[in-house]
Amino acid sequence: MPRKTDPDGGKRKHGSTALPSLRFYHSKALRSRTLDVLEALESAEDPTSYRDELADIVLELTEVGLSYYFVKPVEAAKVGFVPHKTTTMGIGAILRIMGPVARRVIGGMDAGQLLTVTKHIRHLME
Repeated sequence: MPRKTDPDGGKRKHGSTALPSLRFYHSKALRSRTLDVLEALESAEDPTSYRDELADIVLELTEVGLSYYFVKPVEAAKVGFVPHKTTTMGIGAILRIMGPVARRVIGGMDAGQLLTVTKHIRHLME
């Protein structure tokens, strides 16, 4: 199968070389909630007071992303009930394991580290 090339030759509108990326679509409501949390944390006198909210958003974005990358193509392929159920159960297991880990990591971050995470999330949203 021939490879498709970048229509812009690997250049962004700004003229900088773009790295390959894969992104996912999410709802306007999730985008709004994400921006609300990022703005609140970034403007807070004590950003650490928003650790729980940031963890909630990170986990929700992770769930939506995993669904977009794994569940959606399985559904589009019409693979049947068992493979679909296996996929959704696997994603559920990933999230059950990852949830407490993400909360523990984000819960232990200081203000500067939290701001680094918000900066990264904003970069992903560009």
